[in-house]
Amino acid sequence: MRRWQVKGMTVVMVLMLLLTACGGGNNTAAVEGSTGNDSNAGSTADTSPMVLTIAIPADIQSFDVHNNNTTVSEAVLVNMYDYLLRNDVDGNKVPVLAESWEQVDDTTWRFKLRSDVKFHNGDPFTAADVKYTLERIATDSALKQNSLYKQIKAVNIIDDYTVDIITDGPDPIFLNRLSRMGSGMLPSKYIEEQGMEAFLAAPVGTGPYKFQKWAKDDRIELVRNDDYFGGTPKWDELVFRTIPEASTRVSELLTGGVDLISDVPSTDVERIEAAENTSIAITPVQRVLQLILRMTEGSVTADPKVREAIDLAIDKQAIVDSIAGGSGVVTRTSVTPGNFGADPSLYEQTLYDPDRAAALLTEAGYGEGEAALSLSVQSQYKEYAEVVSAMLTKVGFTVNLDVMEASAFSEKMSSKTFGEMFMIGIGNSLNDASNNYNRFLLDRAKGETDYNNPEVEALLQAALTNMNAEERTRQYQQVQQILAEERPAVYLFQVEAVYGVGSRIDYKPGKDEMFYAEEITPKN
Repeated sequence: MRRWQVKGMTVVMVLMLLLTACGGGNNTAAVEGSTGNDSNAGSTADTSPMVLTIAIPADIQSFDVHNNNTTVSEAVLVNMYDYLLRNDVDGNKVPVLAESWEQVDDTTWRFKLRSDVKFHNGDPFTAADVKYTLERIATDSALKQNSLYKQIKAVNIIDDYTVDIITDGPDPIFLNRLSRMGSGMLPSKYIEEQGMEAFLAAPVGTGPYKFQKWAKDDRIELVRNDDYFGGTPKWDELVFRTIPEASTRVSELLTGGVDLISDVPSTDVERIEAAENTSIAITPVQRVLQLILRMTEGSVTADPKVREAIDLAIDKQAIVDSIAGGSGVVTRTSVTPGNFGADPSLYEQTLYDPDRAAALLTEAGYGEGEAALSLSVQSQYKEYAEVVSAMLTKVGFTVNLDVMEASAFSEKMSSKTFGEMFMIGIGNSLNDASNNYNRFLLDRAKGETDYNNPEVEALLQAALTNMNAEERTRQYQQVQQILAEERPAVYLFQVEAVYGVGSRIDYKPGKDEMFYAEEITPKN
């Protein structure tokens, strides 16, 4: 049996779901966008534009690269905005808008910039734009990316193409910050003269594709930037269609309406591979599907026995084998291999003991059905949440399942107004354990999990400025061992992303989940 095929456990899951009394439901409706074929990749007619069309499960949050916090947003925006540097396929830092960089002292980094870069409106890219961009994200606490950039104290202009970036202390992951969303360079002159509202209506970056149209929750249309410093882009047009419903994305791929889709359900993999003009591409990514648990006093999940019962009630391997079609790796940590600070002893590990889970609920003072939990989930993960709810119900919980659209889910997460639990897939754009565990620092945990452990706080704070790599690794591994026992989060599995690929393109997915159009090749 091929690793992606749905296994026999699916039948068991369905029977369990029929027995659940979970509340909630999925009220989402697919946004079809325009009808007909948007894609002309590989057309032999010289007058036909080369169009790449990608279906995404949720829309971007905005064109403010500093005020997005979803991977799907970054996957689109990387085609419009450039970073000073980025990671190659092996995780090495390579230059983009910066030609070179060096660490001057513990808190100072000097960057030499390219002198041949223009924004889409024709403004030259200079040190003034670096200063504006990084100081904005570092000082505006209302921006969603601020927490990862407030370590930047100042940006000093040496000349038009040289800047010194000053941090408020030693920062072991400073270069990681500059190679991810939040460090996309903005046009200072344009924004200062026209204002942010005007910029968001007609955004410009330095990337290979420039803005043409945004029909919210429908489509984003970008066009080739002929003045791109990296050479002539491969595609005349780049279209991202927002299609929340997985079945609709699959249908669009099979009928040629789109060239590429993400989040292919395991039940559709064989159909896509069997079709004449489509194929499947699978790769491990840095995303871990998990439950975030509220530990606020008075909450059901404030009791450590309840949290342990939740963990033990869930058969994570069965979920991987059935719903994920084998595309996933169970884990008790969210720091996957290849990221700094990973703890191998917790990877490929799972706990499953439903009898002990039921006993823990009894020990916590709850009778059958008395421990009521709310579980919020984005519609993208609806099926996983339904199975988890069924498993929790089986050991004695009552679960109210709330399936939400992406925008509503994001708003609720930002306002920290979830109930006892929410399910989310969290990636790691920093390639560092801090990305996963800083949410449990006191200031960030307040109102969300309300997690409070002085030992963990001390370890996390020390790791933020520790330039000794070996010692810093030990600090994060110690944190992971503590969290595995205290369970402010229950980790389910590392995601292996499944893409559907049309016949007009060559596509090799990366672990960062980005859609770099320049790395997607049209077939002749």
